[in-house]
Order: sequence, then C-alpha cells, then structure tokens
Amino acid sequence: MNNPNFDFLRSRFNISKETFDILQGLSRRRILKAGEKTIQQGGTSTKVHFLVSGLMRAIVTVESGKQYTKNIYSPISFVAPFSSMLKNEPSLLCYEALTECRVFEIDFTEFIRLTKTDIRISNLYNRVLEYLYVVYEKKQLESISLNATERYKILKKRIPSIDNLIAQYHIASYLNITPVQLSRIRKALK
Repeated sequence: MNNPNFDFLRSRFNISKETFDILQGLSRRRILKAGEKTIQQGGTSTKVHFLVSGLMRAIVTVESGKQYTKNIYSPISFVAPFSSMLKNEPSLLCYEALTECRVFEIDFTEFIRLTKTDIRISNLYNRVLEYLYVVYEKKQLESISLNATERYKILKKRIPSIDNLIAQYHIASYLNITPVQLSRIRKALK
C-alpha cells in the first residue's frame, strides 16, 4: 500500500486495510497554519487530530495570563482534548499549531459510535488508549525524575531541529524553565 499513515497504524496498533479504510471515511485532511488553534481553552470539540507533519502544542493559560506548555506534539501523534471529550466538559487546554501542520481530522463521536458496533474499531480504540497511557506515563516520569538538561536532550532527540522550528520560549515553557535557563543549557551543551 505504501502509505506511511497506514504503515504507522498497522505497526503500532495492528490494524487491517479494512479498518484503515473505515478510519479514512471518518476523517478529512487539513492543513493547519502556524498559530491556528484547533480548540480554545474552555471550548468543546469532537475532533481528534492525527498529526502527520509539523508541530503542535497543548497549553493552559492561568488567571495571571501566563501560559504553560503541557505538551509538544510531533508526528505521528494523536492531538485532542481527550479528557474534555470523554467527560463532555469544556477543555482545560488550548491546542495550537506551532508550525504548518498536516493532520487528519477524525470525528470522535462517530468513531465512538462505531466502537459499539465494530469489534475492529473497538479493539483499535483500546490499543490507542493503551498507547496514550504509556506515552503519558513516560512523560510524567521524565518530568519528575530528570533535570531540565536531560529533558531538553530527550526533546532534541525526538525533534532534532526544534530550536529552528519554534520559539525558544515555547521550548522553555514545555521544559518548565525560563528562556534564560534554556539559553544556558543550550550554551553548556555546545
């Protein structure tokens, strides 16, 4: 088939061509411009974005107006306010394209409806949830057990050109440090 999206889903979640075709029927291709938001903090959405190129982030803005980057997504990732959608509540996070992104936008409501009638889709959903949990747990362990330099090295390994792709303050926010601290880390690593 030679489709990198199918290849990823098949290798990670063991899906068939038929299941992939069903997913394609639930999705549409979109190009997100840098700075475009797929959902605002406090908003609601029924869309999951399957990121195939570019970088996105999940951010929270606190009362003081300060923004914190919870996550930076690189291909291939599932980007969505899952807690919001599962609990049918407003999103605690804003999701934003940091660079131009190519995504497949999937209707989560229709996907969930299919999990009730198609065992292949239900099994895929379970495997995706397991995958998301493992990714989340790994990130949480890194954030409590590694220092900022070690976390930056992991980020650079995952996205080697990140310093040239997005603003340094976004990277610093993701690492939970100041831009000055990030500058010092980068200088020390040269």
